[in-house]
Amino acid sequence: MSDHNYRFGIEEEYFLADAETRGTPRRSVKPFHAEVGESLPEAGRELLQCQVEVCTPPSWDFAEARAVLARQRATLAEIGARHELLVFAAGTHPVADWSLQVPTKGDRYRGILRDVGLAGRRSLICGMHVHVEVPVPEARVGLMNRLLPFQPLLFALSASSPFWQGKPTGLIAYRLSAFGELPRTGLPELFMHDCDYERYVRIMTKAGAIQDASYLWWSLRPSIKFPTLELRIADSCTRLEDALTIAALFRCLVRLVVRRPELNAGIDGVTRALAGENLWRAQRSGIVAEMIDEAREEALPYGEALEGMLALIEEDAAALGCTAEVRNARAILQDGTSADRQIAAFEAAREAGLTNRQGLDAVVDWLAAVSRGTDAGTG
Repeated sequence: MSDHNYRFGIEEEYFLADAETRGTPRRSVKPFHAEVGESLPEAGRELLQCQVEVCTPPSWDFAEARAVLARQRATLAEIGARHELLVFAAGTHPVADWSLQVPTKGDRYRGILRDVGLAGRRSLICGMHVHVEVPVPEARVGLMNRLLPFQPLLFALSASSPFWQGKPTGLIAYRLSAFGELPRTGLPELFMHDCDYERYVRIMTKAGAIQDASYLWWSLRPSIKFPTLELRIADSCTRLEDALTIAALFRCLVRLVVRRPELNAGIDGVTRALAGENLWRAQRSGIVAEMIDEAREEALPYGEALEGMLALIEEDAAALGCTAEVRNARAILQDGTSADRQIAAFEAAREAGLTNRQGLDAVVDWLAAVSRGTDAGTG
């Protein structure tokens, strides 16, 4: 399947904030969403009205994806400014109160909130999703299993959620904790065969637990709309280049496990449990975490684990034309993630004598500037 082009698409979710208070928008955001709908037909709504989502068309060219996302981010920022709103990409909103959020109208969203109750209202989080088209869609469940060990490495690079409800969380990436209140989240279950997955979905649907497989909110899943695997582990990436890096890494990893069917072929409950432990380590410590290596039965510095993954996909990055995007993972490791830069901005404000809230306001300003591309993001 080396001639397959592994087309990809990126979905990004963003927060809206009041331009003056940096918190929950004080006015109705309906005019904002109406103008976005006219200017960006590819944009959509999310569970809460203080969120907006965009997506790229299927592509095999990262230059094209970069241009599309840059245009979308700039357009959202411009529309937001006209409505006295800031638009920014982050896994959690640093200051907004979940209890003040207004759900988006629509049968799907009403159904979700009716099903999950308060956990849905508390889901004030934003993520980034990456779709990668596979050569044989019927083989996606096996590929999903074999990609499990790589998810913590991708997640750590995307970390952008160190604050929650106006407070530092002590974690680099809190989003997964909030999301984990919902059912059918986290790492996907292990299914030995595609037919096992299909049986699970059939039983869950017939029993009325879910309407369809799109209600399986795992960190990685087969799409029901497209012949793709969908990565859902990542926080919404503040810096556009970070988003492209995550997408490039995942695209290369999909190609890797297709061309090397022996890689992670013996995945079992131990592997999944270790992936869960590594995911927690990434959530707590980000790119300074130690990752447990199953084969060596020891913990490695994140940078060493990352280099091991980059060595595995070197051939794939070259074949898919995304060597530069993949190489940027080392820049993230050197310069820090969005979460690292947010914490630095907050601590700098506090050291300058500002209050806790003023420090968080500075974080929101940094997020908005970097998301729209008017700040280098080095913080």
